[in-house]
Amino acid sequence: MGFKISKPEEAGVPAETAGNQHNRFDRYEAAGAFGDLGTLIPFVIGYIVVTKIDPLGILFTFGIMMICSGLYYKTPIPVQPMKAIGSAAITQVSAVTPGMVWGAGIFTGLFWLVMGLTGTLDAITRFISRPVVRGIVLGLGLSFLVQGIRMMQSDFVTALIAMAITFMLLTNKRVPAMFVLIVIGVAVALLKNPGLITELSGIRFDFQLPHFVLGQITWQDFIKGALILGIAQAPLTFGNAVIAITAENNRLFPERPVTEKKIAVSQGIMNLFSAIFGGIPMCHGAGGMAGHVRFGARTGGALIILGVFLLAAGLCFSSSVLLIFNIFPLSVLGVILFFAGLELAVSTRDAGKDKGDNYILLVTAGFAFWNMGAGFLAGILIQELIKRKVFKV
Repeated sequence: MGFKISKPEEAGVPAETAGNQHNRFDRYEAAGAFGDLGTLIPFVIGYIVVTKIDPLGILFTFGIMMICSGLYYKTPIPVQPMKAIGSAAITQVSAVTPGMVWGAGIFTGLFWLVMGLTGTLDAITRFISRPVVRGIVLGLGLSFLVQGIRMMQSDFVTALIAMAITFMLLTNKRVPAMFVLIVIGVAVALLKNPGLITELSGIRFDFQLPHFVLGQITWQDFIKGALILGIAQAPLTFGNAVIAITAENNRLFPERPVTEKKIAVSQGIMNLFSAIFGGIPMCHGAGGMAGHVRFGARTGGALIILGVFLLAAGLCFSSSVLLIFNIFPLSVLGVILFFAGLELAVSTRDAGKDKGDNYILLVTAGFAFWNMGAGFLAGILIQELIKRKVFKV
């Protein structure tokens, strides 16, 4: 992309971990593993409750892909639900079927494989400047902040207490902030709903193996999934889960660089795998990395820990997963999402020194806050207009 990558310690990554290319499994990786629950849990619950997708397929595929991501990348490159597809599937319940969700996953997988393997993605990213990239990241960070605040409003007092404690513990080297957040969340959930203890006693061991759903997907499912769900997701994935995640990984972990092509191919493979086993469309969203890193993750060990947790939950407790997720109050998930947004937003301070760079940054961020694809196009447009001196700022 042609711009200097900052050192990991400048971005909040301790210098002692900067050269570490091996996965770790200490308490900080375990704490960071849960830094992306603010987006994961709400979408998974929505798919299970509203769209009626079997939780076994969702948790199994997420678990496997997270383990693979951690083993391969060795940095906290996350595996998240695709947000545009998830939002449409959950809110348009009368029009969207599980088959359409799986069809959208197959379309998305094929799309990003083609984009990555044909070199089309390289041709596009060649024109993108640092202010545009940082603008996409800033827009995403702001959207996380706003969404986090909305979730916190479900119990604002608890959220403010959790936020204050998190701020105090962010740099604590003995007590990871995420562990305290989980304790607060569980305590609040039990205090507000004492009957939850009785409900949790209903969790039962129920071992099941995943099954292929390819035979359940019709051509009509594939076409509708592509047109109604998949196409709308592509611009968001390009901005957030290709451009932004590549920039964030390479800024924080220059010893483990990735390319847009590698990320695109990775997303293609994992979406094809997910669709075949009844999972949902997934991506490597930059917000997930911000959440993992903010709460302590520095290697792929965090992804492996979370992946093992989800895999075990899917294989052994899929019939009780909604009870398990009730432990995490929405307000506390909002705090987690809020801090992921902060981590993203503050990382954009190196967009450039020129006034024109700041204009490009803010125009991109403003549109990206509304829509990632619109942010990318607006950023490229203002970048070229300023570069060619059509606009003078």
